[in-house]
Amino acid sequence: MEIKVAKIEDLGQILDLQKACYLEEAELYDDFEIPPLTQTLHSIKTDFEKEKFLKIESDGKIIGSVRGFLEKETCKIGRLIVDENFRNKGLGRLLMKEIESKFDSAERFELFTGHKSGRNLSLYNKLGYSEFQKKRINEKLELIFLEKRNYKTANNNV
Repeated sequence: MEIKVAKIEDLGQILDLQKACYLEEAELYDDFEIPPLTQTLHSIKTDFEKEKFLKIESDGKIIGSVRGFLEKETCKIGRLIVDENFRNKGLGRLLMKEIESKFDSAERFELFTGHKSGRNLSLYNKLGYSEFQKKRINEKLELIFLEKRNYKTANNNV
């Protein structure tokens, strides 16, 4: 299994996997109208025009994905997903490391997850991310924003 840059023809599979993965999040928050579940193929194609999508395949099937884009000096990372049958094998960590490497000129990396998403928070903390902001969305959901400095660029600026 190797991580590759996704192509536009991969978006249908990525969207299907995204919806399967985020169903767990929806159940956790009792909210089935979250954007990853309601996203359309048209919408993900629009995202694809401005974001870099990565994928991992096994036997020709996409089993993981993440995306990111650069906004000023910050790489915004989103929608890290891994097929439930391939979890706890380090694929999420590999996808995160690879998306960070694709934006190695960024000064920092930023992402968010829900406050009840313990597995996500644990992974991001292990990868060096730390909380910098909380944002209450509704009575069920508070988003936790996390960041990590890119020490490659920090050393270049010294």
